[in-house]
Amino acid sequence: MSRSEGSARIRGYLFALGSYAVLAGTVSVAGRLTGVRLPERFSLADTALVGVATHKASRLLTKEAVMRPLRAPFTVYEEPAGHAELKESVRSDEPAKHAIGELLTCPFCAGVWIASGLTAGLVFAPRITRLVSTALSAVAASDALNLLYDKLKS
Repeated sequence: MSRSEGSARIRGYLFALGSYAVLAGTVSVAGRLTGVRLPERFSLADTALVGVATHKASRLLTKEAVMRPLRAPFTVYEEPAGHAELKESVRSDEPAKHAIGELLTCPFCAGVWIASGLTAGLVFAPRITRLVSTALSAVAASDALNLLYDKLKS
């Protein structure tokens, strides 16, 4: 990687960091303006639910074939990568596109954004957030059972 490519990537990462900071700040301001208060604490059950939902949502967003159209402007298809998942590489056209491509191909990177969104959802709209998180967690459990079933069948 050349020095200019490295600088472009850093600019892309700064764009991603700045976007995250703006989003987190906006959520904080919205909470203050609407009078929404943070709960005293989150339960272990909520933490586990959001954790499993974050895992499933991040795999869905970053790897599943059905989400390919959302990633396509920022990635290049390489090959299948297992059960309904794809391997893609990040486009390097411009810094912001590269940074977005990295977020859309890395379940660990996307997980931070998704967990933040679900956690904010527990504060602003707990019922719908628990509903969505429960559905995502059920799909994750179903995936695990399908993989186990396939393994036991062989």
